[in-house]
Amino acid sequence: MSIYTIGDVHLSFHRNKPMSIFGENWEGHEEKIKENWIKNVKENDLVVLPGDFSWATYLKDTYKDFRYLNELPGKKVLLKGNHDYWWTTLKSMRNFLEENKFKNIDFIYNTAYEFEDYIIAGTRGWGQNEEEEKKLLKREILRLELSLKKAEELNENNKKEIIVFFHFPPIANININNNEENEFIQLMKKYNVKRCYYGHLHSTSIKEAVEGNYYGIEFKLVSADSLKFQLLKIK
Repeated sequence: MSIYTIGDVHLSFHRNKPMSIFGENWEGHEEKIKENWIKNVKENDLVVLPGDFSWATYLKDTYKDFRYLNELPGKKVLLKGNHDYWWTTLKSMRNFLEENKFKNIDFIYNTAYEFEDYIIAGTRGWGQNEEEEKKLLKREILRLELSLKKAEELNENNKKEIIVFFHFPPIANININNNEENEFIQLMKKYNVKRCYYGHLHSTSIKEAVEGNYYGIEFKLVSADSLKFQLLKIK
C-alpha cells in the first residue's frame, strides 16, 4: 500500500471560482487531478491533502466537492488551509461525511492518522510573522504539538515514521540565511520528524519554496500546480 499527497486542489463545484487567474495551466485542473489519481491510486492506498481543498464558505456547500473526492479511490486525509472557510469542528465535519455516506475520508485536526508503518501528523501552520499575528502563530504551534503528541501515543514502540504536513510553508529562506530554527522546526526535531510536506505556494511564488534537507528534515512543496497536478508518491 502506498501514500500519495497533493495540496491546494481548490475545488469549486458549488461555487464558480476559476483558478485560471493563476495561469492557463489551471484550466480543467479537476480533471487533470482525477485522471492521474485514478491511474495511480488503489483502494487501500492513502492520499494526504494538506489544505485548500474547497472554496466553499460553509460546510453544507462542500457536498459536491466531497462527492468528487469520495468517488476517487483510496483513503483520504485532509488538513485545513487558509481558504478552507467551511472547516468547523472535527465532530461536525465527521458527522457531515457520515450523513452523506462519504467514506474513507478523515481529517487531521489536533490529531494524527496511523497508516501501516507511518503516522501522519500536522497542522495548517502560519505564514505571517507580524506582531499582531503572533497569537495565531502560537495557536498553530500548539496544534502541531497536539498532533505530534498523538502521533507519539500511536507510535508506542517507536518503530513507525512520523511524517508531518502543513498547509503554509513551515520554513522560509530567511530561516536558512539566518541559520534559524523556528518553533515548527524545533518541534519536528523534538519528535524525530525526518520528512515534511507543505502547500500554499502557487504560480511565481513556487520559486520561493524551500526544498531539500535542512536541520535534518527533508522539505517538499506539494501544491497542485507545483506538482503539475500529478499526485506525489511518498511511500
